[in-house]
Amino acid sequence: MELTRRKVSAPAGSFFLFGPRGTGKTTWLRQSFPDALWLDLLDPQQQRAYLARPERLREWLDAHPQDRDVVIDEIQKAPALLDVVHQQIESGKPRRFVLTGSSARKLRREAANLLAGRLLRVEMHPFTAAELGKDFSLPRALEIGLVPLVWNAADPRQTLSAYAALYLREEVQAEALVRDVSACARCLEAISCSHGSLLTLSAVARECEVGRKTVEGYLSILEDLLLSFRVPVFTRRARRHLVAHDKFYFFDTGVYRSLRPAGPLDRPEEIGGMALEGLVAQHLRAWIAQRGQGEQLYYWRTKSGSEVDFVIYGPRTFAAWEVKHAARVHRGDLRALRAFREDYPNATVSLLYLGPDRLEIDGIAIVPCEEFLRELQ
Repeated sequence: MELTRRKVSAPAGSFFLFGPRGTGKTTWLRQSFPDALWLDLLDPQQQRAYLARPERLREWLDAHPQDRDVVIDEIQKAPALLDVVHQQIESGKPRRFVLTGSSARKLRREAANLLAGRLLRVEMHPFTAAELGKDFSLPRALEIGLVPLVWNAADPRQTLSAYAALYLREEVQAEALVRDVSACARCLEAISCSHGSLLTLSAVARECEVGRKTVEGYLSILEDLLLSFRVPVFTRRARRHLVAHDKFYFFDTGVYRSLRPAGPLDRPEEIGGMALEGLVAQHLRAWIAQRGQGEQLYYWRTKSGSEVDFVIYGPRTFAAWEVKHAARVHRGDLRALRAFREDYPNATVSLLYLGPDRLEIDGIAIVPCEEFLRELQ
């Protein structure tokens, strides 16, 4: 199978490589560091050995003084190794450490205390349309998402259906993050209905019949496992009354579709609209991470109900997009973008839709969504 070229650059110094399981971290590292010393903590035997004696890492490195690059895969399985990595970095030896992780939970405190300022952070996202090139298909991406593990699977839908269960079993249950895994699974389904919307924890708590703090804990677990993210409201120099709540997204559209319960009362176009919005969100996040120029992702919503789905603001970028799950656009669809442009005349505003042609209405660019995603690089 031909490997997809990822648009991720390795820093010159040591770094963390974070990303959800299945996003291709190990594959990219094997391509980028073919001669590196490699410690795979997903191997139960190696995991047990280094959990019992973290200093074994120093002994192993001392036995290979000529090797400059050292990869430690899934370091959250043995976070005590961070002490040894810290010692090796402080020693001044000419080595580059690459530490990968799919969970920030166990690493947050240790990394903040020991390695702050010494290791850069690199993020691995699902595939983007630009990375897939001619192999990208918008309908397929909306159906199964862009997680490489799923996209390249012989049976993508079966692999996708097992993906959330894999996280629940291996990451949540095995690490004893929660006692009641079934309650967490119910919470995942309930939260999935908030994908692309303002997240109201009290409503999720009522639906799951658990406390609000329990839902907050589950949401924290999702974020620690890099399965979800929040988008804050853009409030800089606000001229209108804005909402205060963040919007919630799963990191991948396919994961959202696999968790979102659907029944006779659910309109397919509503689920499809949230899937399209989530797909644009994950592309914009990947673009921000690849650029590394300090941009941030926001949304804009007034208390009167006018909403712009995405705003990117940074030193060199100020742009806003509305995403419409339809093949036709009317002037009424541009009301929120016009309001945003009135408040921020120096911002570039566009509407993304499912039609085939580029248009311009009232000075606002109307861009086919697939074309936008392919050109976002």
